[in-house]
Amino acid sequence: MSVAEAINTRRTVRHYRPDPVPADLLDTLLALAVQAPSSWNLQDRSIVAVTDPAVREGLTWATGGQPQPQEAPVMLVFVAEPQSWRTDRSDIIAQGRDTGAWTEAFATHFAAASAEFQQSLDERGLLREYAVKNAMIAASFTMLAATELGLATSPMNGWDEAKVKKVIGIEDREDLAIALLMSVGYAAEQRIHPGRRPPARTVHRDRYAAA
Repeated sequence: MSVAEAINTRRTVRHYRPDPVPADLLDTLLALAVQAPSSWNLQDRSIVAVTDPAVREGLTWATGGQPQPQEAPVMLVFVAEPQSWRTDRSDIIAQGRDTGAWTEAFATHFAAASAEFQQSLDERGLLREYAVKNAMIAASFTMLAATELGLATSPMNGWDEAKVKKVIGIEDREDLAIALLMSVGYAAEQRIHPGRRPPARTVHRDRYAAA
């Protein structure tokens, strides 16, 4: 399946068959998800893959009883990590250098420039926003990868962040934020594409044109 086919065939599925997602297939999906780009390659997002029925029951509570956590065999919680830039990032820098993607000069520049950029975000109160954006990019990659792997997904809104954090064991982590919940499994329903406005209605050239 091409990327274009995945984009055009992906649908949001709310109801799932009870069939489990094979562990190796889930591992493949998660490996593709973390290939998503992030600002400064900081990778300031994590994914909690929930398969334990008891934890999924907790996510049912956190989502106000929505059907996805009750039916889907896998729930993914995308966690944004706004403060991760303050932690040791030497492995990221070393990997960039070792793969040949970064020169020694660039790696040295990266360490200083990325910290300076994150500091400027902190001063403007934008750290959380940027980390959530990066987590959402990973979530988008996940939905397309799942489609290619024959899995259905549903990006979820309507959840209580404090409850979600409690369920996955980070209720005391004010430095973390929940970006998105996503159900993953095998569809028990066939969803018809509701359609989208034509590009001429929502795509602008050079400047935003008021309607």
